[in-house]
Amino acid sequence: MNGLNDTMTYRVSGSGESGMDVEKVRADFPALHQMVHGKPLVYLDNAASAQKPRIVLDTLQHYYSKEYANVHRGVHYLSEQATQAYELAREKVRAFINAGDTREIVFVRGTTEAINLVAQSYARPGFKAGDEILITTMEHHSNIVPWQLLCEQTGAVLKVAPVNDAGELLLEAFEQCLGPRTRLVAVTHLSNALGTINPVEQIIEMTHAHGARVLVDGAQAVPHLGVDVQALDCDFYAFSGHKLYGPTGIGVLFAKAELLEAMPPYQGGGEMISEVTFEKTTYADIPLKFEAGTPHFVGAIGMGAAIDYVTGIGLDTIAQHEHSLTEYGTQILGEIPGLRIIGTAHHKGSILSFVLEGIHAHDLGTILDQAGVAVRTGHHCAMPVMERFGVPATTRASLALYNTQQELDQLAAAIHEARKIFRL
Repeated sequence: MNGLNDTMTYRVSGSGESGMDVEKVRADFPALHQMVHGKPLVYLDNAASAQKPRIVLDTLQHYYSKEYANVHRGVHYLSEQATQAYELAREKVRAFINAGDTREIVFVRGTTEAINLVAQSYARPGFKAGDEILITTMEHHSNIVPWQLLCEQTGAVLKVAPVNDAGELLLEAFEQCLGPRTRLVAVTHLSNALGTINPVEQIIEMTHAHGARVLVDGAQAVPHLGVDVQALDCDFYAFSGHKLYGPTGIGVLFAKAELLEAMPPYQGGGEMISEVTFEKTTYADIPLKFEAGTPHFVGAIGMGAAIDYVTGIGLDTIAQHEHSLTEYGTQILGEIPGLRIIGTAHHKGSILSFVLEGIHAHDLGTILDQAGVAVRTGHHCAMPVMERFGVPATTRASLALYNTQQELDQLAAAIHEARKIFRL
């Protein structure tokens, strides 16, 4: 292959305790080197979407400008090159999460579409009135609303397992929610609003013991944690490319091959067919059965480049760096009068959600923006979490591999300035 994918693996020379040269990493991300309101950008909104390294940007530019053609159906050179790169990206995803077969990797628009695909193609045909779907209090709306729609369509019942005041799943209560009517458990791996890392291994083992299937929402976990779907033995695993330093509009549904084989197509159209007549249509083999129409193949190739980038650095190295940042951020934010962190699980990812007495989250976010600090404010598509903790919204600083302690110092300094503005 003549494209960039031949030499996509990227390594960062190590320095410091984490073995990662953060300044070298930062140099790879053009968006980080700009001014906002006359201040250097401090980007702390990575849980919403991460910035893109140059290798991803160069890959997108290359395939759109040099080797662009629709995939699978063409016999000419450009189509063959694009097809090879697209299927190589599928193999990169397979290896990244250690799926057993590329047939188990379905490209979708993102985590949301992956979950909806499972709801409508796996659950809707077989679920009936009284069947139960179990989720948790900490779920993103994308792992709530599709199941509510399914319940309206089938008469199934949605059950919710509680969390404690630290934002940790109460495992005993979760297990008590499992029963003979449980058909599916859908659970986040890492909470976007709290940072909680759920014990998905135990959850899957408990659920399988009751004869039910498990879907894991891995949107927040995949950029930060090593994921091995075979070791987890999950039935479905969903994640997005844009949080993994890749393009928007591309994501992945992993599903066990036997489940995909039995599921009807989610959408109909080109590419997902074997033969079409006016009397009958036969479908393509998995995973193409679930990839109707022209796929976002350049996005998939770009996600493959992002996977090369993070694996070149090493997820263990990234996790160590982010854990150190999270501990430091927790410490310095905890010293600010009136600030309360929401989500204090013992096992948590690099998310710092907090409220500040006397200042609404939206007002605080606006003030921080004027200081060049980009955070997320609001309910974070997790309104039930806000209700559980009795707050209307939080301010969320979410960390990534390119963030630094100095940026957290700038965040804290900007919060102190906000307190002065409000005379607190």
